[in-house]
Amino acid sequence: MNPSRIALLAFIAALTIAFFSLDLQSYLTLETLKAQQMDIATYRNDHPSKAIAIYALIYVAVTGLSLPGATILTLAGGAVFGLLWGTVIVSFASTIGATLAFLAARFLFRDVVKSRFGDRLKAINAGIAQEGALYLFTLRLVPLFPFFVINLVMGLTDIKTRTFYWVSQVGMLAGTLVYVNAGTQLGQLESLADILSLKLLGSFVLLGVFPLLANKIVEAIKAKKSYEAWPKPTRFDTNIVVIGAGSGGLVTAYIAAAVKAKVTLVEKHKMGGDCLNTGCVPSKAFIRSAKMLADINRAGEFGIKTAAAEVDFAAVMARVQAIIKTVEPHDSVQRYSGLGVNVINGEAKIISPWEVQVDTGRETRTLTTRAIVIAAGARPFVPPIPGLEEVGYLTSDTVWALRELPKRLVVLGGGPIGCELAQSFARFGSKVTQVEMASSLLIREDSDVSEIVMAKFRAEGITVLVGHTAKRFCIENGEKILVAEHQGQDVPIPFDQVLLAIGRVANTQGYGLEELGVELSPQGTIAINDFQQTNYPNIFACGDASGPFQFTHAAAHQAWYTAVNALFGGFKKFRTDYSVIPWATFISPEVARVGLNEQEATTQGIAYETSTYHLDDLDRAITDGVALGFVKVLTPPGNDRILGVTIVGEHAGDLLAEFVLAMKHKIGLNKLLSTIHIYPTMAEANKYAAGIWKRNHAPEALLHWVGRFHDWRRG
Repeated sequence: MNPSRIALLAFIAALTIAFFSLDLQSYLTLETLKAQQMDIATYRNDHPSKAIAIYALIYVAVTGLSLPGATILTLAGGAVFGLLWGTVIVSFASTIGATLAFLAARFLFRDVVKSRFGDRLKAINAGIAQEGALYLFTLRLVPLFPFFVINLVMGLTDIKTRTFYWVSQVGMLAGTLVYVNAGTQLGQLESLADILSLKLLGSFVLLGVFPLLANKIVEAIKAKKSYEAWPKPTRFDTNIVVIGAGSGGLVTAYIAAAVKAKVTLVEKHKMGGDCLNTGCVPSKAFIRSAKMLADINRAGEFGIKTAAAEVDFAAVMARVQAIIKTVEPHDSVQRYSGLGVNVINGEAKIISPWEVQVDTGRETRTLTTRAIVIAAGARPFVPPIPGLEEVGYLTSDTVWALRELPKRLVVLGGGPIGCELAQSFARFGSKVTQVEMASSLLIREDSDVSEIVMAKFRAEGITVLVGHTAKRFCIENGEKILVAEHQGQDVPIPFDQVLLAIGRVANTQGYGLEELGVELSPQGTIAINDFQQTNYPNIFACGDASGPFQFTHAAAHQAWYTAVNALFGGFKKFRTDYSVIPWATFISPEVARVGLNEQEATTQGIAYETSTYHLDDLDRAITDGVALGFVKVLTPPGNDRILGVTIVGEHAGDLLAEFVLAMKHKIGLNKLLSTIHIYPTMAEANKYAAGIWKRNHAPEALLHWVGRFHDWRRG
C-alpha cells in the first residue's frame, strides 16, 4: 500500500478511535437529543448560519466515516430546522458524506480487491455499466439496506462518482423526508422503532421495487414500439423457427424438440454447418493424416531403421470427405426429423418479428412463430488487398476442394486456423510461408506459448514471417507474388497458392435483418443482451453470428440458453454463463486454454501467481517422445483458486478438461493435488502443476519447527 493510502487509513482510524474513546456516540441517542432539544433550538435562533454549518459538518463527518448516529442526526435536522430546511440540509450533507465514504473505499481498497477478485469484479462492473444507476437507486429507496454498506461496496465498483452522487441524492430523498418529518414530532417519539411501522416499511419496499418494475415497463414499451409496424398473428404455426443448422441451430432445435415444443429448422446449405463441412471435422481429419506422416518421419528416434511414406494428396483429401460422410448422420435431416424437428432445406427470410418466409426452390411459404432463433454462422474474412482477386485465393471453406498439393503455399494469418493448416500443409511437403502482421503467432496467447509454436514451426521448415503486413498481390513473369511490408521495406514472397486465414465475419445479410432493423454490434455481429435476445425480445441469436466466441462448443453452450429463454423467458430467463469457456488450437504441440492467461491478467490489473510444470520432466511425455510444452496455472496470490490455465503439449485439449471442471465447480489446486492420477499418463502433469503451487506455498516456519521436533526425537 502506498504512503498516501496509509496516511488516509491512519487518519480515518484515528478519528474513529477518538469517536469511540471519547464516548461521542453517547451524544447521538434519542434520549440525549430530546433532553437537549431546547438548548439546541436556542442556539439555532441565536446563530442560524453557524448552527447549519456545524450540523452539516457533523453529519458529513459521521456519514463519511461510516459511524453510527446518522439516524439520530436526521431526526435532529427535523427537530431543529423544520421539515423544509431539515430535508434540504440533510439531503446534501448525507449525500456529500456518502460520497466521501465512497471515494475513500475506492482509493483505499478497490485496487486490492480488483487484484484478488478481478475476474468476479469484472462481471459485476459489466452489470454496473449497464444498469448501475437503477440498482443504486433501488438500494437507496429501501432503508432495509444499511446505507454505509452501500457507500463502501459501490466504491469498489466502476460506477462514476457523479452518477453515485446524484442517484444517492435522489434515491435517499424519500427516506430523508420520512425521518426529518419524524424529527419534527420528536416529543412524541419514545424509540426509533416508532418511526418505521410495518406499514411504512412495506411502503419503502414497494418504493424499492418500483424502479425495477419501471425498468420492466420501459422495456415493454420499447418492445411494443419495435413491434408497432408489425401485426402480431392471432395464432402461430410453430413455437420456434431456427435459421441455420450449424452447432448453435442444431442444439437449439434439439432442446426445443426435447421439451415438446414445435420447432422448425431451416438450412439453405448443408446440415451440420461449417463445423461438419468446412471446419472442425475436415480440418481435424486433415491434421491427423499430417501427424501420421510426421510420426513416420521421426521413426529413427524410436529405433526403427526404415520407415517411409509416399503422400497421395488426393487420397488424403478423399479421406477427409469420407470422414465428413461418416460423421454426417449425427447432424442429418433424418436424425433431427426423428427427434421431432421439422427440417426444411431452403432459404429463410425474416419478414416480421413473427414470420419467416422459406424458399425451397420449389415453393415459398410463410411460417408464423412465437420466437425466431438466428444461428446463421460466419464466413472467412476476405481482406480488400489490391490484386487478391487476380491471383485467386483459398479459404478455410474452399481449401477442401484441393486435390493437388501446392508446391509453394502462403498462409495469410497467424491465428488458430492459419497455424493448423500451415503446419499440416508443410508436413505434406508444401513449402509454406506464414505471414502475420502481429509480432508473433497466436497473438492472444502468452509469449512463452508463441515462442514454442514458432520454434516448432521453423524446425519443421515453415518460413514464419511475423511483423509483415500484406500490401498487394501481383503477377510478374507468370509468377504470383505477395508484396509484404516489414519495417518499412517491401518483401516479395513468390507462391503458387495463397490461403486466407485472418478471421471470420458474421453472416448478417440476406435474410431480413436489415429490413427489420435488428441491431448489430460494433464488431459486426448481431447485438444480443445477456439472455441472447436481440432488440426484438422474441428474436434470439447464438453461435458465430452473435459471438463473442467463435467456437463450436461455445455455440452449443449458448444454444441451451437461447432455447430455454425463447420458450420459457416469459416466466424465467437465464443469463448466459461465459465464466468458464475453454478452447484449443490443434497444432503440434497443441495449445489449450481456459480462463485468464498472463497477458490478460496484466491488462485487467489482476494480481496473480504462476505455477508452471514443464513436460520434459514428465515420464509419459519422455517415453512417448513428446516432452515439449508445459502446464501453467494462474492463481491469486496466496490462494489455490484457479484463475486460468494454459497447456502446451500433446493432447493439451484433453488435459485441459480437468481444469475446466475444477474452475466450473470451484475446485482448487489442493484438491487436484490430492486426487489420484494414473501413472504413467500425460494427465499427471496437471497434478504436478498443483504440486508446484503447494511447494511454493509450503509453511516454512512450521516446517522449521517440525525439523526441530524430528531432531529432538532422534535424541
